[in-house]
Amino acid sequence: MIKVIRKFIRLMLGFILCASSTIFMLNSNLGLSPWDVFHQGISNVTGLTIGEANILSSIIVILIGILLKQRIGLGTLLNIIMIGKFVDIINNSNLIPIANNLWMGIVMMIIGMFVMGYGCYLYIGCELGCGPRDGVMVGLSSKLNKPIKIVRGSIEVFVLIIGIFLGGKFGIGTLISAFAIGYCIQIVFKLRNFDAVSLNHKSILDTIKL
Repeated sequence: MIKVIRKFIRLMLGFILCASSTIFMLNSNLGLSPWDVFHQGISNVTGLTIGEANILSSIIVILIGILLKQRIGLGTLLNIIMIGKFVDIINNSNLIPIANNLWMGIVMMIIGMFVMGYGCYLYIGCELGCGPRDGVMVGLSSKLNKPIKIVRGSIEVFVLIIGIFLGGKFGIGTLISAFAIGYCIQIVFKLRNFDAVSLNHKSILDTIKL
């Protein structure tokens, strides 16, 4: 029972860090992240809210993850629900400052990307299923035999390009995030000696049985 509680705490802490990362990058005032540019673009052409576009893209990405033989676990579903909740809580708390100049913005952007990397390390390491986007990252890394930094960076650039064509707004921070976030995550994984590809994630049914 203690092991289960520890794993749940680790999962939630990972989600909190991922949510904090979002606010760091948002408050950097350097532009939306590639995925948010994509969500805004979908919102422009469909009439959906950005939140609804986020959910829609998550569902599509989950289906892609299934095709890549990624297990849909409890962590996958909680990722969709909890990170969004934590983003709202942290944003409303005003704990993370808003950048008032370019250099402060760049520092906050870099901090946000490394915080994202550590958050991914914590929750993916629970082996309860990757989040939708991280599942595709891990699945493609395994299938293509390419490092996380290349796969994640390529995904970010791909969705950014689509988002721009759909009318999403972007800035210098968007480009920094698109090209650097994969490297930041890779650095955190190496520092923790963490191999995300080799993990054996439990499906929802596996978790229920346990």
